[in-house]
Amino acid sequence: MGSSASPSDVTISAKIVVAGGFGVGKTTLVGSVSEVPPLNTEAWMTEAGADIDEVPPNGSKTTTTVAMDFGRITLHDDLLLYLFGTPGQARFWFLWDDLSRGALGAIVLVDTSRIDQSFAAINYFENDSQLPFIVAVNQFEGQPEYDLDEVRAALALSPDIPLITCDARNRASAVATLRHLVSHTLSLAVLSGPELAMT
Repeated sequence: MGSSASPSDVTISAKIVVAGGFGVGKTTLVGSVSEVPPLNTEAWMTEAGADIDEVPPNGSKTTTTVAMDFGRITLHDDLLLYLFGTPGQARFWFLWDDLSRGALGAIVLVDTSRIDQSFAAINYFENDSQLPFIVAVNQFEGQPEYDLDEVRAALALSPDIPLITCDARNRASAVATLRHLVSHTLSLAVLSGPELAMT
C-alpha cells in the first residue's frame, strides 16, 4: 500500500504578474528575488524607438523588455511563485492578457516621478482583468518620498486596493511585497468563497 503525501508535503505553485509603466523596475524586482537566473527579453534601445518609447528622465536606461521577464521564488516551504514581468511600452500591451492568464494576482509598480505611466496598468487590472492586485511605489534612490495618501489620491486608486512602498533592488523588500500580494489574494478568497480559490 503506497503512502500518500500529507497536506504539509504538497507544494502549491502560483503565477504572479509584475506590471507597470516603462522603466519602473519590473525587471529589477524579478531579478532581485529569483532563485534561478532570471529570464528576460531585454533588447537594446535604439534611435529608431526614440519617438515611440518614452525614455525615463535620468537617461540611464539602455535596454527594454520586449516580451516578458521570468523568475521563480519559493515564498514558503509549500508555495512556489513563478513571476512574469510585463513589458511597459504601449506597443507591447497586447501581451498583458496572455501573461495574466491563470495568474493568482499582480503587483503594479509605480514611479512617483512619472505617475502618469501607472494609469494604464492600474486601469487594466481594475477594469479589464479579474486579477486581484496591489500597487507598490518603487523607492528610487534620490527621489522624494510622498505620503501614501497623496499617492493614492494622485492615482485615483480605490480604497480597497492595497498601496505599499518597496525597493525593487532590495531582495527583502521585494519578497515582502510578494508576501503582501499573496496575503491580499488569500483574504479576498476567504471573503469571496471557493470561486476565487487557486486553480
